[in-house]
Amino acid sequence: MANSLRRSPTKDGKHRPHVAVLDADPAILKYIQGILTDRFSTSLFTEAAELTRELKESPAPDLLLMDWHIGADESEENALGLLKRIRASQPSLPIIILSCSAELQEVVVAIRMGATDVILKPFRKSDIDLAVQQCLKEMDKQPEDDEFKEIPLDENTSFVRNSKRMREIESQCILVARADIPILILGESGTGKEVAAMLIHKLSSRSKRSFLKVNCAAMPADLLESELFGYEQGAFTGAVKSKPGKFEICNNGTILLDEIGEMPSVLQAKLLQVLQDGSFSRLGSRSSVKVDVRVIAATNIDIKAAIAQKTFREDLYYRLNGFTLKMPPLRERTEEIPILAQHFMRKVATKYEWEPLQISPALMQALINHPWSGNLRELENTIKRYLVLADEQAIISELSPQQSTGSADSGAEDSGGNGGLKHLVRNLKGGAESVAIAQTLEGTGWNRKAAASDLQISYKALLYKIKQYNLSPPQKRQNPDRAHAG
Repeated sequence: MANSLRRSPTKDGKHRPHVAVLDADPAILKYIQGILTDRFSTSLFTEAAELTRELKESPAPDLLLMDWHIGADESEENALGLLKRIRASQPSLPIIILSCSAELQEVVVAIRMGATDVILKPFRKSDIDLAVQQCLKEMDKQPEDDEFKEIPLDENTSFVRNSKRMREIESQCILVARADIPILILGESGTGKEVAAMLIHKLSSRSKRSFLKVNCAAMPADLLESELFGYEQGAFTGAVKSKPGKFEICNNGTILLDEIGEMPSVLQAKLLQVLQDGSFSRLGSRSSVKVDVRVIAATNIDIKAAIAQKTFREDLYYRLNGFTLKMPPLRERTEEIPILAQHFMRKVATKYEWEPLQISPALMQALINHPWSGNLRELENTIKRYLVLADEQAIISELSPQQSTGSADSGAEDSGGNGGLKHLVRNLKGGAESVAIAQTLEGTGWNRKAAASDLQISYKALLYKIKQYNLSPPQKRQNPDRAHAG
């Protein structure tokens, strides 16, 4: 079966978008044509050679739906070869892959090669409608319409982007959300790995089910195992009744294993089993539990170096790495800082029911020039401190310490009766340490165990530092100057 790539006009004489469909099964072609025929003109092909010939001789379609299991012509034995040739001759042609779930790994390859979307068989009418409409909508967008986007994920979190790099991340999230495979998200601390995981969950077929996060670095191995897999009554001292783990609670949903690189090796084998067959045993149980959970893992470590050092299992890495997202650090997308700063200002002000503060050009420039080693988390905490302190100059000095070098030097000369240079350095060091600890605590939602892990100090040491610097959660602080902040 083959139809030419000719356009068919609508009743008012306007040309409709043209969709070409390649599938070896005529019944599937007819089904797809029935879905599209009211809004699109269609061309149907059962052989790759026919499609290739038509693409050479006729105007290109607006969109191609292509079966991943189609046989190509004699020079190309599979759909991958066909995709390469089409991409070479029609680099801007949007291509949606139609695939059976058994071939998801190959679909990932197709996505990396430039496929626009993937629809899993057996598909429904709504699957075709959504993918085609989204694809053509993206084509029709003007570049200026696609500069800024904010996608609410829950009451406190949104995916915000305003750069080409992050538009690419969003597109990758959209693609892999539909392919129900494990995802590995890499990136420095604070780059938004959890936000990307939440976006994938929201866009997936599991969006109506639970999304749970477990920080693998925040607890010792025994506690982490019971947290993930649950335990039976009497499994250990204090286990007075059975308790399901996060995998059971999250059945049919998505679980984010944050800081997966810190997972103890004894648990890596158990996680591997879950990824392989969806089964595991609770602590103290001889029977197995079967679950259907999508696993998204995130880490800020060099995972391949961890494999080389034998601290992370290579087979687990390949199981987790169905698709890899690499979150760029904030210093590589500084054009987003103004938008993100305003977003965090609105978010924090709403949370504490305060009036947002204006960000002056001088403060904005300081924000843009700062290196942001803590990335988005550090930026949000800086905006939070600005809102709490209502002291622009203090924030600018904190962001640009070199600007206050002169005053620091004069202070050293004038402080002979107060300990001199050593005293000054000690005070400056203490101030920097308190800021770092406050940032980390706020970044973990004041989870002190997680903060101690991030800071690489003991839990007792952190408690001492909190007391030493008189730190407390923002909602518990008294701020008598708030009335003058606006």
